[in-house]
Amino acid sequence: MKESRRNWLKAAALGGVSLWLPRTLFAGDSALGPNDLPQGFLDTGTLDNLAGKLPLIRKSYRPPNFETPVSYFQEAFTPNNAFFVRYHVADIPQVDAEQWRLTIGGDAAGKFVQFSLNDLKTQFEQVEINALCMCSGNRRGLFKPHVVGVEWGHGAMGNARWKGVRLKELLAKAEVQKHALEIGMNGADRGPISTAPDYVKSIPIWKALDENTLVAYEMNGEALPHWNGFPARIVVPGWTATYWMKHLTEINVSSKPIEGFWMKPGYRIPKGKFPIVERFVSQDTEANTPITEMVVNSLFTNLGASETVAEGSTTVARGVAWDGGFGIATVEVSTDNGQTWRRAELGKDLGKFSWRQWNYQLKFDKPGKYVVMARATNRIGATQTFELIQNPAGYHHNVVQQVHIEVGS
Repeated sequence: MKESRRNWLKAAALGGVSLWLPRTLFAGDSALGPNDLPQGFLDTGTLDNLAGKLPLIRKSYRPPNFETPVSYFQEAFTPNNAFFVRYHVADIPQVDAEQWRLTIGGDAAGKFVQFSLNDLKTQFEQVEINALCMCSGNRRGLFKPHVVGVEWGHGAMGNARWKGVRLKELLAKAEVQKHALEIGMNGADRGPISTAPDYVKSIPIWKALDENTLVAYEMNGEALPHWNGFPARIVVPGWTATYWMKHLTEINVSSKPIEGFWMKPGYRIPKGKFPIVERFVSQDTEANTPITEMVVNSLFTNLGASETVAEGSTTVARGVAWDGGFGIATVEVSTDNGQTWRRAELGKDLGKFSWRQWNYQLKFDKPGKYVVMARATNRIGATQTFELIQNPAGYHHNVVQQVHIEVGS
């Protein structure tokens, strides 16, 4: 059924159509996301096309926010044309790669420098890294009570191979000074009116100088799609996608914390609620801190919230697991509502910033109703929670997922 659904979606994409789907078209979860999403989003939702994309789950049109159907997560790397789209502003220009320039300056830069796309490709070591890109608010729509924001299901993420140059090599050309504290990043996208806050983000200088932080211009062996940041974007492996600036145009090396709506009050989590290792202390307040690394998590990719199977039959549960870059150690599966756990088989290790595929063979010899769970643990011992950690913006939803399976005789 999952494969036929996928083929159907691809066929629909060729026609460039917008699709309205009844909530009960597919077993288990809706084609538009988990059934626990707010009712109105499922009843009125659509699978819709953006140029160059397969039908994605439209959350908003201006700005464009489109979610990837979970069926595409059965592949190690999410196809570019199925990769989710996330914007905060609606004016997104088509950037001319020949005319594009990246400028670096600021009060903590020794000199002003500028690079073309060709400069990036010819003057620096070319680096490729596998990394999960995930919106900070992924699964926000599953919060109870629901919180304000884009009501994402499971699909505001994607795993890809990113190619570009190390940000620290570019910063070296700008002669970053010892008193540098943060780097600010801006892109070509803008708000529809002048009073809309420009989407400007910053990262601490130590993260900017990390060897894994890139300015990327390729994704899965191809030029970045327009909707995913063409011609170049920041890639901050392990951290949520709020820092992965798309359509990058300028970098400001600053000796002071960079202000702005998208740093304060945007993208904050309460202090002390989450097991965060990499903190952004220059942006701390007494009450909260910027969201940074992703928490450990997992997802079934071939099972919906409810499934029906025959007694004695074998079903392979498949999924992915990820964290903020420490690496997945184990994924365990329970078929008895969490009373006992057994290890799933992990797929190939594609790197500590990539998600890790896993599978587990399910066999039920007796009819009845079963609750199947999957729980990931990373290499520093952090694991998923069983109770939602409430926070105002709906971040870091990593509650152990449940699948209800009815076994018929």
